[in-house]
Amino acid sequence: MNKLVFLIFIYSINSIFCFAQNDSIPLKFDTKYYNAVDKWVAFPKTEKDSTYTLGFIYIDEMAGFTFNFENSFTIKDQILIPSEKDSVSKIAFIKSRLYTDTKNVAIINSKQLKELNLPLFPDWLEIYKSDEDNVEYLKQIGYLYNHAGASANAIEPLLKAYNKQPHFKGLEFELAFAYNATKQFKKAIPVLEKAIANKNNDQLIYKELGYAFMNLQDFEKAESAFTEGIKNAKDDTIKAEMAINMCSVYFNKKDEKKYNKWIKIAKQYINETSQFSQYVTYFESEWQKQKNN
Repeated sequence: MNKLVFLIFIYSINSIFCFAQNDSIPLKFDTKYYNAVDKWVAFPKTEKDSTYTLGFIYIDEMAGFTFNFENSFTIKDQILIPSEKDSVSKIAFIKSRLYTDTKNVAIINSKQLKELNLPLFPDWLEIYKSDEDNVEYLKQIGYLYNHAGASANAIEPLLKAYNKQPHFKGLEFELAFAYNATKQFKKAIPVLEKAIANKNNDQLIYKELGYAFMNLQDFEKAESAFTEGIKNAKDDTIKAEMAINMCSVYFNKKDEKKYNKWIKIAKQYINETSQFSQYVTYFESEWQKQKNN
Protein backbone atom coordinates (compact mmCIF):
# COMPACT_ATOMS: atom_id res chain seq x y z
CA MET A 1 0.00 0.00 0.00
CA ASN A 2 1.50 3.34 -1.06
CA LYS A 3 1.15 6.14 1.41
CA LEU A 4 1.78 9.79 0.53
CA VAL A 5 3.48 11.74 3.26
CA PHE A 6 5.67 14.82 3.15
CA LEU A 7 7.81 14.26 6.20
CA ILE A 8 7.80 11.39 8.66
CA PHE A 9 9.46 11.29 12.04
CA ILE A 10 9.25 8.00 13.88
CA TYR A 11 9.65 8.17 17.60
CA SER A 12 8.74 6.05 20.57
CA ILE A 13 5.58 7.54 21.99
CA ASN A 14 6.93 7.32 25.51
CA SER A 15 10.01 9.33 24.62
CA ILE A 16 7.88 12.27 23.48
CA PHE A 17 5.12 12.50 26.00
CA CYS A 18 5.10 12.67 29.78
CA PHE A 19 1.88 11.79 31.48
CA ALA A 20 -0.14 13.33 34.28
CA GLN A 21 -3.81 13.55 35.21
CA ASN A 22 -5.67 16.71 36.13
CA ASP A 23 -9.25 16.20 37.31
CA SER A 24 -10.16 19.84 36.64
CA ILE A 25 -9.80 19.58 32.85
CA PRO A 26 -12.64 18.49 30.50
CA LEU A 27 -10.72 15.40 29.37
CA LYS A 28 -10.54 11.88 30.73
CA PHE A 29 -7.27 10.06 30.14
CA ASP A 30 -8.76 6.63 30.63
CA THR A 31 -8.69 4.97 27.21
CA LYS A 32 -6.20 2.41 25.93
CA TYR A 33 -4.72 3.35 22.58
CA TYR A 34 -6.19 0.25 20.91
CA ASN A 35 -9.66 1.38 21.98
CA ALA A 36 -9.13 4.77 20.36
CA VAL A 37 -8.47 3.65 16.79
CA ASP A 38 -9.77 6.12 14.19
CA LYS A 39 -10.26 8.74 16.89
CA TRP A 40 -8.79 12.12 17.67
CA VAL A 41 -7.05 11.91 21.01
CA ALA A 42 -5.04 13.94 23.47
CA PHE A 43 -2.13 12.94 25.66
CA PRO A 44 -1.91 14.47 29.13
CA LYS A 45 0.81 16.90 30.08
CA THR A 46 2.99 17.36 33.11
CA GLU A 47 2.94 20.46 35.26
CA LYS A 48 6.01 21.70 33.38
CA ASP A 49 4.24 21.54 29.99
CA SER A 50 2.19 24.45 28.73
CA THR A 51 0.17 22.53 26.13
CA TYR A 52 -1.47 19.16 25.50
CA THR A 53 -0.52 16.97 22.55
CA LEU A 54 -3.25 16.37 19.97
CA GLY A 55 -3.42 13.83 17.18
CA PHE A 56 -5.18 10.92 15.51
CA ILE A 57 -4.75 7.19 16.18
CA TYR A 58 -5.06 4.76 13.28
CA ILE A 59 -3.72 1.39 12.21
CA ASP A 60 -1.06 1.07 9.56
CA GLU A 61 -1.37 -2.58 8.53
CA MET A 62 2.41 -2.88 8.22
CA ALA A 63 3.63 -0.64 11.04
CA GLY A 64 0.82 -1.22 13.53
CA PHE A 65 -0.93 1.23 15.84
CA THR A 66 0.18 4.74 15.01
CA PHE A 67 -0.33 8.21 16.46
CA ASN A 68 -0.28 11.03 13.90
CA PHE A 69 0.51 14.35 15.55
CA GLU A 70 -1.81 17.17 14.52
CA ASN A 71 -1.24 20.07 16.89
CA SER A 72 -1.07 21.10 20.52
CA PHE A 73 -3.68 22.96 22.53
CA THR A 74 -4.38 24.68 25.80
CA ILE A 75 -7.50 24.73 27.96
CA LYS A 76 -9.19 27.87 29.23
CA ASP A 77 -12.57 27.95 30.96
CA GLN A 78 -13.14 24.32 29.96
CA ILE A 79 -12.60 25.23 26.27
CA LEU A 80 -9.91 23.56 24.13
CA ILE A 81 -7.90 26.18 22.26
CA PRO A 82 -5.65 25.00 19.39
CA SER A 83 -2.15 26.36 19.08
CA GLU A 84 -1.17 28.30 16.00
CA LYS A 85 0.72 25.97 13.67
CA ASP A 86 4.12 26.95 12.40
CA SER A 87 5.16 26.51 8.75
CA VAL A 88 6.82 23.11 9.38
CA SER A 89 3.95 21.51 11.29
CA LYS A 90 1.55 22.54 8.54
CA ILE A 91 3.22 20.15 6.08
CA ALA A 92 4.76 17.52 8.35
CA PHE A 93 3.33 14.15 9.28
CA ILE A 94 4.90 13.43 12.67
CA LYS A 95 4.14 9.83 13.56
CA SER A 96 4.72 7.76 16.66
CA ARG A 97 4.30 4.01 16.89
CA LEU A 98 2.21 2.87 19.85
CA TYR A 99 3.19 -0.09 21.98
CA THR A 100 1.76 -2.02 24.91
CA ASP A 101 3.34 0.35 27.44
CA THR A 102 1.76 3.44 25.88
CA LYS A 103 -0.15 5.41 28.48
CA ASN A 104 -3.88 6.06 28.31
CA VAL A 105 -5.30 8.80 26.11
CA ALA A 106 -8.38 11.02 26.16
CA ILE A 107 -10.79 10.78 23.23
CA ILE A 108 -11.79 14.16 21.82
CA ASN A 109 -15.58 14.44 21.73
CA SER A 110 -17.70 16.13 19.04
CA LYS A 111 -17.96 19.41 20.91
CA GLN A 112 -14.20 19.53 21.41
CA LEU A 113 -13.60 18.72 17.74
CA LYS A 114 -15.41 21.94 16.86
CA GLU A 115 -13.38 23.88 19.39
CA LEU A 116 -10.19 22.54 17.81
CA ASN A 117 -11.42 23.09 14.24
CA LEU A 118 -11.06 19.41 13.38
CA PRO A 119 -13.08 17.23 10.97
CA LEU A 120 -14.49 13.91 12.17
CA PHE A 121 -11.74 12.14 10.22
CA PRO A 122 -8.59 13.55 8.59
CA ASP A 123 -8.51 13.43 4.78
CA TRP A 124 -5.36 11.32 4.69
CA LEU A 125 -7.05 8.45 6.56
CA GLU A 126 -8.56 7.20 3.29
CA ILE A 127 -5.10 6.06 2.22
CA TYR A 128 -5.09 3.52 5.04
CA LYS A 129 -8.67 2.37 4.43
CA SER A 130 -8.43 1.45 0.75
CA ASP A 131 -8.08 -2.28 1.49
CA GLU A 132 -10.37 -2.56 4.50
CA ASP A 133 -12.55 -5.28 2.90
CA ASN A 134 -9.53 -7.30 1.79
CA VAL A 135 -9.06 -10.63 3.63
CA GLU A 136 -5.31 -10.15 4.06
CA TYR A 137 -5.84 -6.66 5.46
CA LEU A 138 -8.53 -7.85 7.89
CA LYS A 139 -6.35 -10.73 9.08
CA GLN A 140 -3.45 -8.36 9.67
CA ILE A 141 -5.64 -5.96 11.65
CA GLY A 142 -6.77 -8.87 13.80
CA TYR A 143 -3.17 -9.95 14.28
CA LEU A 144 -2.21 -6.46 15.44
CA TYR A 145 -5.04 -6.39 17.98
CA ASN A 146 -4.10 -9.86 19.24
CA HIS A 147 -0.46 -8.84 19.49
CA ALA A 148 -1.43 -5.76 21.51
CA GLY A 149 -3.41 -7.86 23.98
CA ALA A 150 -6.72 -6.54 22.65
CA SER A 151 -8.19 -9.78 21.38
CA ALA A 152 -11.75 -8.63 22.04
CA ASN A 153 -11.17 -6.01 19.30
CA ALA A 154 -9.58 -8.58 17.00
CA ILE A 155 -12.66 -10.77 16.63
CA GLU A 156 -14.73 -8.45 14.40
CA PRO A 157 -12.18 -8.01 11.57
CA LEU A 158 -11.04 -11.64 11.83
CA LEU A 159 -14.58 -12.98 11.67
CA LYS A 160 -15.33 -10.74 8.71
CA ALA A 161 -12.30 -12.20 6.93
CA TYR A 162 -13.18 -15.75 8.01
CA ASN A 163 -16.65 -15.46 6.50
CA LYS A 164 -15.03 -14.49 3.21
CA GLN A 165 -12.13 -16.95 3.08
CA PRO A 166 -11.92 -19.21 6.14
CA HIS A 167 -8.75 -21.05 5.18
CA PHE A 168 -6.67 -17.98 4.38
CA LYS A 169 -3.15 -18.51 5.68
CA GLY A 170 -2.85 -17.67 9.37
CA LEU A 171 -6.46 -16.55 9.72
CA GLU A 172 -7.83 -19.60 11.56
CA PHE A 173 -5.10 -19.38 14.18
CA GLU A 174 -5.65 -15.65 14.78
CA LEU A 175 -9.42 -16.08 15.13
CA ALA A 176 -9.08 -19.08 17.44
CA PHE A 177 -6.43 -17.28 19.47
CA ALA A 178 -8.80 -14.31 19.88
CA TYR A 179 -11.63 -16.59 20.98
CA ASN A 180 -9.40 -18.40 23.47
CA ALA A 181 -7.97 -15.15 24.81
CA THR A 182 -11.51 -13.91 25.47
CA LYS A 183 -12.51 -17.24 27.05
CA GLN A 184 -14.85 -18.15 24.19
CA PHE A 185 -13.41 -21.66 24.02
CA LYS A 186 -16.47 -23.28 22.45
CA LYS A 187 -16.21 -20.90 19.49
CA ALA A 188 -12.50 -21.59 19.02
CA ILE A 189 -12.89 -25.37 18.70
CA PRO A 190 -14.90 -25.59 15.43
CA VAL A 191 -12.58 -23.05 13.78
CA LEU A 192 -9.57 -25.18 14.70
CA GLU A 193 -11.18 -28.52 13.85
CA LYS A 194 -12.16 -27.25 10.41
CA ALA A 195 -8.60 -26.03 9.91
CA ILE A 196 -7.26 -29.51 10.71
CA ALA A 197 -9.86 -31.12 8.45
CA ASN A 198 -8.50 -28.86 5.70
CA LYS A 199 -5.04 -30.36 6.35
CA ASN A 200 -3.76 -27.39 8.32
CA ASN A 201 -1.24 -29.12 10.58
CA ASP A 202 0.39 -25.98 11.93
CA GLN A 203 1.69 -26.53 15.45
CA LEU A 204 -0.13 -23.43 16.71
CA ILE A 205 -3.48 -24.82 15.55
CA TYR A 206 -3.05 -27.88 17.77
CA LYS A 207 -1.76 -25.76 20.64
CA GLU A 208 -4.87 -23.57 20.60
CA LEU A 209 -7.16 -26.60 20.20
CA GLY A 210 -5.61 -28.35 23.19
CA TYR A 211 -5.81 -25.13 25.18
CA ALA A 212 -9.52 -24.73 24.39
CA PHE A 213 -10.35 -28.32 25.39
CA MET A 214 -8.23 -28.00 28.54
CA ASN A 215 -10.14 -24.90 29.66
CA LEU A 216 -13.42 -26.70 29.02
CA GLN A 217 -12.05 -29.50 31.21
CA ASP A 218 -12.33 -32.01 28.39
CA PHE A 219 -8.92 -33.40 29.26
CA GLU A 220 -9.00 -36.46 27.03
CA LYS A 221 -9.53 -34.30 23.94
CA ALA A 222 -6.93 -31.82 25.19
CA GLU A 223 -4.45 -34.67 25.54
CA SER A 224 -5.25 -35.92 22.05
CA ALA A 225 -4.81 -32.44 20.55
CA PHE A 226 -1.51 -31.83 22.32
CA THR A 227 -0.25 -35.28 21.32
CA GLU A 228 -0.93 -34.54 17.66
CA GLY A 229 0.51 -31.09 18.10
CA ILE A 230 3.79 -32.44 19.42
CA LYS A 231 3.97 -34.85 16.48
CA ASN A 232 3.55 -31.98 14.03
CA ALA A 233 5.52 -29.30 15.87
CA LYS A 234 8.99 -28.27 14.75
CA ASP A 235 9.67 -25.90 17.61
CA ASP A 236 10.79 -27.50 20.88
CA THR A 237 9.44 -24.55 22.85
CA ILE A 238 5.95 -25.18 21.49
CA LYS A 239 6.29 -28.90 22.23
CA ALA A 240 7.38 -28.13 25.77
CA GLU A 241 4.47 -25.73 26.31
CA MET A 242 1.92 -28.31 25.21
CA ALA A 243 3.47 -30.99 27.41
CA ILE A 244 3.67 -28.68 30.43
CA ASN A 245 -0.02 -27.83 29.99
CA MET A 246 -0.91 -31.50 30.37
CA CYS A 247 1.53 -31.89 33.26
CA SER A 248 -0.31 -29.11 35.09
CA VAL A 249 -3.66 -30.80 34.49
CA TYR A 250 -2.63 -34.16 35.89
CA PHE A 251 -0.57 -32.58 38.65
CA ASN A 252 -3.67 -30.77 39.89
CA LYS A 253 -5.80 -33.89 39.47
CA LYS A 254 -3.16 -35.92 41.37
CA ASP A 255 -3.13 -38.48 38.55
CA GLU A 256 0.40 -39.80 39.02
CA LYS A 257 0.37 -42.16 36.04
CA LYS A 258 -0.70 -39.45 33.57
CA TYR A 259 1.55 -36.88 35.19
CA ASN A 260 4.59 -39.14 34.86
CA LYS A 261 3.77 -39.71 31.19
CA TRP A 262 3.64 -35.99 30.41
CA ILE A 263 6.55 -34.86 32.56
CA LYS A 264 8.67 -37.40 30.70
CA ILE A 265 7.55 -35.91 27.38
CA ALA A 266 8.15 -32.36 28.62
CA LYS A 267 11.70 -33.13 29.72
CA GLN A 268 12.59 -34.17 26.18
CA TYR A 269 12.16 -30.57 25.04
CA ILE A 270 13.23 -28.61 28.12
CA ASN A 271 16.77 -27.65 29.07
CA GLU A 272 18.13 -25.50 31.90
CA THR A 273 17.67 -22.29 29.93
CA SER A 274 14.08 -23.06 28.94
CA GLN A 275 11.36 -20.80 30.29
CA PHE A 276 9.53 -23.98 31.31
CA SER A 277 12.32 -25.47 33.42
CA GLN A 278 10.96 -23.73 36.54
CA TYR A 279 7.65 -25.54 36.08
CA VAL A 280 9.40 -28.91 36.07
CA THR A 281 11.28 -27.98 39.23
CA TYR A 282 8.09 -26.85 40.93
CA PHE A 283 6.02 -29.87 39.90
CA GLU A 284 8.63 -32.37 41.00
CA SER A 285 9.28 -30.60 44.29
CA GLU A 286 5.60 -30.37 45.15
CA TRP A 287 4.91 -33.91 43.99
CA GLN A 288 7.63 -35.20 46.30
CA LYS A 289 6.19 -33.20 49.22
CA GLN A 290 2.79 -34.77 48.64
CA LYS A 291 4.31 -38.23 48.62
CA ASN A 292 6.19 -37.57 51.86
CA ASN A 293 3.02 -36.36 53.53
